[in-house]
Amino acid sequence: MTFKYNNVYINETATITGPYEANGPLAKYYDKSYKDLYFNTKTWELAEIKLIEESIDLLLTKIGKTKFDVDVLVSGDLLNQIVATNYAASSLGIPLIGIYSACATSVLGLIIAANMIEKKQIKNAITSTSSHNNAAEKQFRYPVEYGGPKRKTTTFTATGGASAYLSNCKMGIKIESATLGTVVDLDIKDVYHMGAVMAPAAAKTIFDHLREMKREIGYYDLVLTGDLGKYGKDILKEYMKMEYNIELKNYDDCGTIIYDITSQPVYAGASGPSCAPLVTYSYIFDKLKKKEIRRVLLVATGALMNPTMVNNKNTIPSIAHAISLEVVE
Repeated sequence: MTFKYNNVYINETATITGPYEANGPLAKYYDKSYKDLYFNTKTWELAEIKLIEESIDLLLTKIGKTKFDVDVLVSGDLLNQIVATNYAASSLGIPLIGIYSACATSVLGLIIAANMIEKKQIKNAITSTSSHNNAAEKQFRYPVEYGGPKRKTTTFTATGGASAYLSNCKMGIKIESATLGTVVDLDIKDVYHMGAVMAPAAAKTIFDHLREMKREIGYYDLVLTGDLGKYGKDILKEYMKMEYNIELKNYDDCGTIIYDITSQPVYAGASGPSCAPLVTYSYIFDKLKKKEIRRVLLVATGALMNPTMVNNKNTIPSIAHAISLEVVE
């Protein structure tokens, strides 16, 4: 399902990262970075709550508004029962739509907020998401203290919080259209190869978006996936050509941009709900604002993994949501 928007804009964004991201090639584009993974808290989970709270506080400062000026907060994260979002929202007092779409959560949040603004149900919204490497490892695999080895196809959960302010005010970056993804399951069970799990979902969403908008892939200056990593990125290109006869042009993946995978200990690149917005709201928005590129199709990818189902030898479904971002003329 694809939506077309006439009057929805991302007016401002805020990004906060951990030390691995701060040591990556995009360091200068982030608003704030921490030198350790605790962020002056006692646990990884409290640190992730702080990521959402601080990214929203910073966003409100940048737009010169208070929480009382915000109609709704659309937010989600990777932890069980989206606890980082819920705790952050309890301290903010903004009406909450809590969502979960794994690492595709950021774009799902943008779509929900954009639809409500376009239909004039609300005037503005903040969308947020977060992920924390150590908190995610503890929940989905093993605590990092175990020091368990991983395969080279494994991706590294990004640590960061990202927030965006949306309204009908014509400034910033325009949300031109969006496509909701469908769940895809190709019977993959390998928890250490999420790129392979998510690539087919990304391919289907890209194809559906182009078909429903009656566009060629060349319409976009950049097609950007969320967190397929080095190997998933290659799989997507091959799958698009094989399944849909589409050759991806001007394509990249946030998971291969956020780190220097040749020198940082991040395996196949980045993953996590914060991966796509950290790259997009900083580096990509900078390029859009400078008009170095004018049209971007952002396809956030999510592996809908549940540890219990994986331990029971079940497959891992996936989903991808796409949003078309354009320069405000």
